[in-house]
Amino acid sequence: MADPSTYRPKPGEIPTDPGVYRFRDKDGRVIYVGKAKSLRSRLSSYFQDISALHPRTATMVRTGASVEWTVVTNEVEALQLEYSWIKEFDPRFNVKYRDDKSYPYLAVTLGEEFPRAQVMRGAKRKGTRYFGPYTHAWAIRETLDQLLRVFPMRTCSTGVFRRAGQVGRPCLLGYIDKCSAPCVGRVSPEEHREIAEDFCDFMAGNTSRFVRRLEREMKAAAADLEFERAARLRDDLAALEKALERSAVVLGDRTDADVFGLADDELEVAVQVFHVRAGRIRGQRGWVAEKDAATTEEVVEALLQQVYGGEGGEDVPREVLVPVLPPDPDSVQEWLGAQRGSRVRLRAPARGDKKALIETVGRNAHQSLARHKVTRAGDLTARSQALQELQEALELSEAPLRIECYDISHVQGTQVVGSMVVFEDGLPRKGEYRRFIVRGDAGAPADAEDRMPPGGDAPASPAEQRTIDDTAAMHEVLTRRFRRMAADRAQATPGAPQEGGPDTGGEVRPGPIDEETGRPRRFAYPPQLVVVDGGLPQVNAAQRVLSELGIADVAVVGLAKRLEEVWVPGQDFPVILPRTSEGLYLLQRVRDEAHRFAITFHRERRSKAMTVSALDGIPGLGAARQKALLRHFGSVKRIRAAAPEELTEVAGIGPALAATIAAQLSSGEAPAPAVNLTTGEILEDDPPAPPHDTFTAEEPT
Repeated sequence: MADPSTYRPKPGEIPTDPGVYRFRDKDGRVIYVGKAKSLRSRLSSYFQDISALHPRTATMVRTGASVEWTVVTNEVEALQLEYSWIKEFDPRFNVKYRDDKSYPYLAVTLGEEFPRAQVMRGAKRKGTRYFGPYTHAWAIRETLDQLLRVFPMRTCSTGVFRRAGQVGRPCLLGYIDKCSAPCVGRVSPEEHREIAEDFCDFMAGNTSRFVRRLEREMKAAAADLEFERAARLRDDLAALEKALERSAVVLGDRTDADVFGLADDELEVAVQVFHVRAGRIRGQRGWVAEKDAATTEEVVEALLQQVYGGEGGEDVPREVLVPVLPPDPDSVQEWLGAQRGSRVRLRAPARGDKKALIETVGRNAHQSLARHKVTRAGDLTARSQALQELQEALELSEAPLRIECYDISHVQGTQVVGSMVVFEDGLPRKGEYRRFIVRGDAGAPADAEDRMPPGGDAPASPAEQRTIDDTAAMHEVLTRRFRRMAADRAQATPGAPQEGGPDTGGEVRPGPIDEETGRPRRFAYPPQLVVVDGGLPQVNAAQRVLSELGIADVAVVGLAKRLEEVWVPGQDFPVILPRTSEGLYLLQRVRDEAHRFAITFHRERRSKAMTVSALDGIPGLGAARQKALLRHFGSVKRIRAAAPEELTEVAGIGPALAATIAAQLSSGEAPAPAVNLTTGEILEDDPPAPPHDTFTAEEPT
């Protein structure tokens, strides 16, 4: 790790204005983003006695190689810029006080002609009203099942709704009176929308008028001797009361607020949130996050910033109740108001019902932290121990904070693919996973080879169909991955100053950062350790790649499945780690993840290769032009219906080729219809071509 004194800026060069700063490592990667009222005071604190810093902060300072800053006018701008940089760069050492779970909401799609109530996760959609979040989806379904007796609105999917309209019969919910069946015209669109709006009013807290209305109707039916209707209304009233019991009244003044409770120790902080709407608890959730050296006040500020900031953030209520106020409450309150679009009150209640509620939420947080301490596995201590054990067993100069693992998957040497998975700080970083089609030619340009949108690959070429052994495939995959890194290092420019900071006088590598977008390039950052799935042959193939490219600062090991032996290049005997070793557990997790990622991609490729398209065999129409046609028209059926003049609108299709395509598809001279060779199923149309995209990472789960 670097000596912090080598890149420490001179105190006189750092402004005293408020601003946001970034620490970068030796490869130019942003590893930490922070803000300060006075940049000089805050940055100087990082370069004092290292032993006085929190261990996490000390590791960050030693990992860094440069620091830069941007001056802003006030704290609100600093909050906004800090959050945008954290979201853009995802720095390794920034603590994430918001959990990574997607909590479910009860959503009503008021933007549709026939609004639908359903469970929704993820980003908010325009024209949809949300209630929650809830801890579990089953809690939403139970509540919804109770309320459908009184508010019989649509809950079915679009396909079910259309199918019921076509056959003229509602689904089961329509027969048991839990849906008003607008699909078959039992109610008009206006009547159904009124039911949906009443449902939203009830969920928003306007409950008393519906309860009183049902009581009046029940008494009137009993007075008219309509006892069956009175019994049904009685059951509806009981359903409403049962639904109301799930959300007890905690504040009598119909307050809309989010109430936060915290409990922490030296390593972690537990967070609990109660979502109070119209005085009732509408949702509750909690999580445990790692904790740095920040005070509780700073934790509260970072927590609010991450919970309510940016896309995917929670809706900001009129009031936010916290156990302690952040260091600059006025700026945070102003920022929350900007997020909401109206005034927001940020308070730390000192007495009354809200103080009692804060204490209740705090007790929940303490219990959550206690449970987590008992059951936690894979925490920061275990991960640090695993990295330390690997450093010692493999005799590395530093702990392998970034580990890349590669695996090859094929069937008897055909349809060969490779996978690359990335673990940072002992945790998977799925946004940087990559997958490769092994073509048997490692000398091809990496840019051309790695353009591979998931799920949209062309039929296998002859080069793909020939057999390739594991070592040759591993050699090609690693060559394609590390060729770019070697090229970036060759472009290193000595003596380049850091933007916004002092001239470090050292070597700055501009390669990892795209000058146009300012974002990291693909394959931008080198690993400290490369793991290959296999024994000594695969390890030697990997080491040969690094030697050919002149890369000497990346260690290579292989993990053999039979006895879980760790093979190191140039050694006749493997390294044997104890079966209880945390380091071995980490290598196994990395290897298993690479194997899963590779075999999943191989199955996708193999399935696509088994499908014959109606466009195959037309003279002059190769894989690239087939893709272009499918992307433009969407299916073979539309291509068959298109005139030759319309076909020429596609790039690469001339008049002669367009006439040939039209003639063969219309005259019956085309090959047999598309058929899946595995199942024998005849496919009427080829699936639409995927959008052009060069991103090859696995979507996060």
